[in-house]
Amino acid sequence: MNADSKVHSVKIYSKKFCPYCTRAKQFFAEKGIAFEEIDLSDDIEQLEALKKQTRHRTVPQIFINGEFIGGYTELIDAVNSGALKL
Repeated sequence: MNADSKVHSVKIYSKKFCPYCTRAKQFFAEKGIAFEEIDLSDDIEQLEALKKQTRHRTVPQIFINGEFIGGYTELIDAVNSGALKL
């Protein structure tokens, strides 16, 4: 993602009882950035399709402006390095 890009949309694919999903949602809420949450707890088929698409095996899976960022750790790393400006 271009560091100068403005955040227009955020999608977080998550599951219930996932601490990193909770942290990701709290992060965006604290920044005042709206996000759409897609809970895959009961949709194993969609979760497996998403894993194949992103090659990321865990949740959360975060997309910003349609681009896959990674999970919570990758999000924080991108923000801290300046690669992603919010």
